[in-house]
Amino acid sequence: MSAIDAEFETDIPTLRRVLGEAKTIAVVGLSAHWHRPSNFAAKYMQEHGYRVIPVNPAYTEVLGEVCYPSLLDVPEPIDIIDCFRASPEIPAIARDAIAIKARVLWMQLGVINMDAAHTARDAGLEVVIDRCVKIEHARLFGGLNFVGVNTKVISSRRPRHVAN
Repeated sequence: MSAIDAEFETDIPTLRRVLGEAKTIAVVGLSAHWHRPSNFAAKYMQEHGYRVIPVNPAYTEVLGEVCYPSLLDVPEPIDIIDCFRASPEIPAIARDAIAIKARVLWMQLGVINMDAAHTARDAGLEVVIDRCVKIEHARLFGGLNFVGVNTKVISSRRPRHVAN
């Protein structure tokens, strides 16, 4: 267990409970491009019964859902705020998550901002750091055979193959 997991209680029972109780996930930074990790993860979560709300000022619609420019524009309650943004952008997202009374601030793989995590936790949100919502769902609820999970890497870059 990492220091982040220990401090923010993201053990298996906690992750299972968070994902099991959640019904609505706002994906901040959701891309309309099918090959982007955010789109791949959001589509997977949609296919597994979650209501996915895209949040990205660049689009009006993603994955058949209305896309909002910010969390503050979303007109319905949100369980999980899934952050596909750079780590320095997370404090503002955490403040918006607190303002709309979200339940969970979830930072995707490679997204780590401890100040934002502490702010969110101190305001009563649960916090998950440096984990992929899709991978955790597949790991805890079945589905590890889906493409992209067994490698433990989700990337928009193709691997470089060395010719023999």
